[in-house]
Amino acid sequence: MRIILVDDDPVVTASLKTILEADGEIDVVGIGNNGNEAVHLYQAHQPDIALLDIQMGELSGLEAAKEILQQDPNAKVLFLTTFSDDDYIVSALRIGAKGYMLKQDFDKIVPAIKAVYAGQSVLGSEVITKLPTLMEHTNKKDLSRFGIEAKEEQIISLVAKGLSNKEIASIVYLGEGTVRNYISAILEKLGLRDRTQLAVFYYTSGAMPPPLGRR
Repeated sequence: MRIILVDDDPVVTASLKTILEADGEIDVVGIGNNGNEAVHLYQAHQPDIALLDIQMGELSGLEAAKEILQQDPNAKVLFLTTFSDDDYIVSALRIGAKGYMLKQDFDKIVPAIKAVYAGQSVLGSEVITKLPTLMEHTNKKDLSRFGIEAKEEQIISLVAKGLSNKEIASIVYLGEGTVRNYISAILEKLGLRDRTQLAVFYYTSGAMPPPLGRR
């Protein structure tokens, strides 16, 4: 797969390039150090994935990603940053990023890139733990415009909080198998692949279309 790598620290980009290309399946076709370069590199190379930092000079990673996604709604942007600030996470999900990973999750970077390439969405472990708290500060969801019924919305909200099928079953008074069937039907209805994408979809509350469709 072909990726562009943009970070304002040249040492980081050089190290990441070496690590990623050592995997054998990843080809770093462009390296940049700011958001403007990210936009230009994407236009020039049309990579499979844009791996971007958040805070960079001239144009931030978020601003660059927004511009890239405006030009190509199918672009796959994966953020790799040291910042786990709530506002950054919210903004990244709302503009349509396919993932948000922390550099501290070093051993998960390559698997995350491969997952995004395969059409999945990925969130770092620390980011996932923040989602329920972040959701407490959002407005009440209304997913009816997506054809989601009340019981389905309740199940989606519990999935987004990280509950297992067994835990959800005990709350909604359904069998575990029934909950599993509900979730499968919900994923099919929304064109999503997995529980992580479902959590992202719920968190963005329909501010944009479902983050990833089946391809």
